[in-house]
Amino acid sequence: MTELLAKTIVCATSVFLIGLALGAFVLPERIASFLNSFASSARVHFTEMLLRLTVGLSFVAISEEMTFSRFFELFGWVLIITSAILIVLPWQLHKRFADLVVPPLTKRVWLFGLLSLPLGLAIAASMLIA
Repeated sequence: MTELLAKTIVCATSVFLIGLALGAFVLPERIASFLNSFASSARVHFTEMLLRLTVGLSFVAISEEMTFSRFFELFGWVLIITSAILIVLPWQLHKRFADLVVPPLTKRVWLFGLLSLPLGLAIAASMLIA
């Protein structure tokens, strides 16, 4: 049951990244608004961290069954560790960082598409090929 849940979460992550990429090309203003909302409040911050932890744990749990298993295991651990750090730091630090870094990137939201699409497709392919 736990394995099925982890696989479902990883598949949903793939779909999310592909959708984010397509949205970046088709609805860039909407995707920019979505990205700019990250860390906008304590509630959003902790929701984001919970989602990141869940996704990271899911990647670690099923990475052995995926093609490029070491890469996806490392990816999962990066999500887990960075989320854990952000959870213990005051959420306002995350907000300050997001306010500094995200707006310049959302001016070129198509870059998110160029990064999200290959990652989403690689996750999907890795699950299908394994």
